[in-house]
Amino acid sequence: MKNKADQRPISPYLIGPYYKPQLTSMLSITSRLAGVFMTAMTLPVMFLYLLAVAAGPDSYDLMMGLLTSLPGKVFCLVNLAMMCWHFCNSIRHLTWDTGKMLSLEGIYNSGYIAVVCAAALYALVLWRILT
Repeated sequence: MKNKADQRPISPYLIGPYYKPQLTSMLSITSRLAGVFMTAMTLPVMFLYLLAVAAGPDSYDLMMGLLTSLPGKVFCLVNLAMMCWHFCNSIRHLTWDTGKMLSLEGIYNSGYIAVVCAAALYALVLWRILT
């Protein structure tokens, strides 16, 4: 007879060879990572930008030089993608708070909708910036 502990379900935190990733878990994880990224990385950069504006033209030119360099542009593009994803997934959660789309089919459909809307929003904002 097998041990009862061996028959318990495996934790979803063991993603990899033991647990097949699901759309719902991946969307949740990426949304949380986007929030952490925006808090830990973007907030300090915004604070430094405001300090540079207040410090004068030389500091502002230095900050703009950093933000318009290749690493700065990549940072801004990744940050924009994170903002779009976090925004669209937050609307998904607000929809759930109203009691809508709570069935399994609704949860998956809202996930697909959030991904498509985030990609469309990202493309729209990029198009608006570049034109």
